Parts: sequence; structure tokens; C-alpha cells
Amino acid sequence: MGVGCSHLSLSLSPSAFPPFKAATTSRPSRYTNPFSSLPLNSTYSQYHYCPYTSFTMSLAPSSIPSQLAAWKPGGSDEVLSDEFLEKVVNDALVWSALHGLVVGDRSNSRSGKVPGVGMVHAPFALTPTPLPISYWRQACELAPLFNELVDRVSLDADFLQNSLSRTKNVDEFTGRLLEIHLQMLSLDKKEEIRLGLHRSDYMVDSETDMLYQIELNTISSSFPGLGSLVADLHRNVLEHYGKDLGLDSRNVPENPAVNQFAKALAKAWSEYNASSAVVMVVVQGEERNMYDQYWLSTVLKDKHGVASIRKTLAEIDVRGRVLPDGTLVVDGHSVAVVYFRAGYTPNDYPSETEWRARLLIESSSAVKCPSIAYHLVGTKKIQQELAKPDTLERFVENKDHVATLRKCFAGLWSLDNDEIVRTAMDKPELFVLKPQREGGGNNIYGTDVREMLIKLRNEGNDGLAAYILMQRIFPKDSLSYLIRDGISHTEKTISELGIYAAYLRNKDKVIINEQSGYLMRTKVSSSNEGGVAAGFAVLDSVYLT
Repeated sequence: MGVGCSHLSLSLSPSAFPPFKAATTSRPSRYTNPFSSLPLNSTYSQYHYCPYTSFTMSLAPSSIPSQLAAWKPGGSDEVLSDEFLEKVVNDALVWSALHGLVVGDRSNSRSGKVPGVGMVHAPFALTPTPLPISYWRQACELAPLFNELVDRVSLDADFLQNSLSRTKNVDEFTGRLLEIHLQMLSLDKKEEIRLGLHRSDYMVDSETDMLYQIELNTISSSFPGLGSLVADLHRNVLEHYGKDLGLDSRNVPENPAVNQFAKALAKAWSEYNASSAVVMVVVQGEERNMYDQYWLSTVLKDKHGVASIRKTLAEIDVRGRVLPDGTLVVDGHSVAVVYFRAGYTPNDYPSETEWRARLLIESSSAVKCPSIAYHLVGTKKIQQELAKPDTLERFVENKDHVATLRKCFAGLWSLDNDEIVRTAMDKPELFVLKPQREGGGNNIYGTDVREMLIKLRNEGNDGLAAYILMQRIFPKDSLSYLIRDGISHTEKTISELGIYAAYLRNKDKVIINEQSGYLMRTKVSSSNEGGVAAGFAVLDSVYLT
């Protein structure tokens, strides 16, 4: 799930232009497809046109330059000069500084605590990464379907508790979340107003040409603020240099993520119906990605007139209380909506203080984004359970919607499947071993998959239940200029598309269910992990082809 930021990178994609080049590194040969005999996905029935593309952009008539070997203006044979490249980079860095595309500087110890101190440009893609419009429409179409799925699964307490029953025995963090969930069930606590600000992440597999879901984030889906700015930057760059680059700014879709998320928070605040109440943003004690969060709070205040406060879980425990009528009060402020930008990792709960705060929030009448049930739906184990045959039908009645959802599922298995575990040990390069953790840096790849599986089997306990296996996706790579600290580096990169979605429901009335912008992240193709916040990936945007 999207999380608070560490260092980003700036990706100048000479690749932005030609279609992706086939990956030449880190991809194993596949003389046999081990997944062919396993039930992965059902047949996808049809595409539905995505309204989001129609109002954000129309494809420009110009074509993408065909040369990939070097970044060239207009597809000519002349490589861009260092002087030209330096000018484009310089203009982009100036734009980012002037428009708030910034993060905290790791070298300044106060940059994650005091706003305005130790700011640096948030490195990003100078030019966007190409994406065929068919995948874009498919991803947009999926957003409201996943919103509905999250909501329906969250209401099935038995499914959540049973699916995670073994995991909780070996994963203390998941176990504590389940305990809070059970406590709310015992109190017959119902969330009549339910708000989800989600992000579903996808990659295009080069072997199958399929768009596969990597994960679904239901808590702390980060970068709606900075992600929106990157798209603005790219259009600005192409408006000034598009002729030289052979690119058209109209092919970069607008990214309304920060506006859409602010609108959903404001509407949830309105549904709560307490004009003096605030939105409370739950944050980490040190947050170098605070400006992404401040963008959202600023839009919430300026466009919707809704005030917000920022508190850590520790501060909420000390300064918060729940009144007899269920009202959550923190520092004298009645809280209408609690928006979590922390609380997704065990590191956010170093003591019982933080767990008391989470329980306090859940026991209140405030709208939670997410509620404990929504949080649990976003776990890796639930993602794997939903991929099992006939499970989607438990929650989705429309057969076309089931087919649409299932088409994007990669292979997902629990480790009690002996056949797939043997296959993974034989060909570990074709799998990813995922624990129940968010934030990047936790997944296991390559020969480490085999070693961990052997270790878990030899231990002979429930340790296997702490992980799931996922089919590894191999996207095509492309050449990019990565800019960090104002210095450009040329690398082969791959990209991951995240689609934001907002969902708001009050009892039986669905108030908002919509696709709400996007996040493109780009990383060096030799890197396994992809989290921007964890320092593996860089911010980018989309060039539709």
C-alpha cells in the first residue's frame, strides 16, 4: 500500500516515446510455463469504455518516435545534445520547486518534522512513460468494481476472520488487527458511513500482454498530491519541448487525484453532519512525504472549507477520548473523518500506546478511512483468497463483472498448495514470495524464494501461513533518464500503473464510486521492489499511445 515517502527519483524517459523495449536483464528463459495447468483467470468478456479518458485527453495524431536506442527529437537520427538535455532538466527542476513538487531532504534531520525546512525537489520523470490506451481503459474500468468488492468483502466478518485465521498465529501485526475487528463485532459496531480511498497497482506482462494486478491498497494510498503535479509537469515540458521531442502534451491524461480524494473526504465530512468537526490525518512522527499530504489538506480547506488536523497515534492516545455518544474528540476538536496516512506497518505500533489509539478510533462514530475491516481486505492473504475459483462469485453477482475482475488476477497461491510450492522451489525466478507487509522492501525474489521456502518447511510450524506466492510479472523495459539531486543517469526501467479510486457509502446509498486519478511509478529494471516511499521507485506519469 502507498505509504509515506523516502527519497524519490526523477525519470527522464527517452522511452516515453517508443513502445517499451523487451527486457534484456533479469528475465529468466521460460521453456515451460508452470502456470499453464493451474486455474489462474477466467475469460474476460468485454471492455467497457472508460469515461475518464474522454474528459481528460484525446490522443494526438502524432505518432511515437520509433527509435529506442537513444532519446531523439522527433524520431530523427540525431541524438539530443547534452546542452539541450541540460536545459530541459533545469527547466523541470525549476518548475518542481515553484509548484511544490518537493519532499524532505534526508540529510536534514528536521526535514521530516518541521514544514518548510530541508525541502528538496521530488525527483520525477521529465517525460512520461508510454502506455497503450487499451490497458488504460481496462484499469480505469476496474476501479469502481474493486471499490464495490472491497465494501462487500468488508461486511463478511466470517470470511475475513476465517481467511486470516492461520496468518494471525504467525503474524502478530495481522493478529492485532483481527483482535480489534473481533472487538468491534462483539460490540455490534456498524460503520454506516464507509469511506475508501484506494489504489490498485498493475503491470503489463511482456510474455502474455496481459494487465495484471500487483496489489490493492486500502490504507494510506499515497502520492495523490505529488502524482497530480507530475502530470502537470509533463504537460508543461511537452508544451515547451514537445516539437523537439516528437511528443504531444495532449497524450498525457490529466491527473485529478488530489482533487478527487479531497472531494471524497469533504463529502464524508458532510455526511457525518457536524459542521464544527474536523478531518484528522493520522501521520507518522517523522514524515518526509508530508507535502504530498499537505497538498490534500490544502485542497480540502481551500475548495471545500473543511479544516484538518495532523496527529500521530501516540498523540491520539494521550489527547483523544470518545464521548458517550461516540464522538471522537482530540485536542478539543470533534473528529468527523479519520484519514490514515500511518498505521499500515508494525513500525507504526512500537508500543501499546499506538494500539490503544487505533482501538479508540475504531470504537468511535467517526468515519474511518479505512475502517479496520477495509484495512483487512487489503491484506495479501485476502487478495490471494479472492483469486481462488468461485470466491468472487460470493461477493459479485454480475457475471461480466466477475470476468472483468478475474482477468487481471495473476497467479496467487497459499503455501499449503504443495504442487505450486514444489514448482516455486524448482523455478523460484518465476515467483514472488510476499509477506503480510506494506510499504516496499518486504517481498522475496529469485533464489531467496527457494531458500525461504526450504526454511519455512524445515521449521514445520504455521510459518508458511505468513506468506503467499504470486506469479512474477515481467514487464518490458525502456531507456530512461533518472534524475536524482539534479543529476541525470541513464538506466533501463520498468513501470507500474496505480489507479486511484474513491468510494463513499452511507447505509444503502452509494454516494461516490469512481476512478480518481492515477500514479505511475518507474524503477530501474534490475530492482525487484517498486515502492517510491521505500526508495525503490520514482514518480512518473502516463503517455497514452
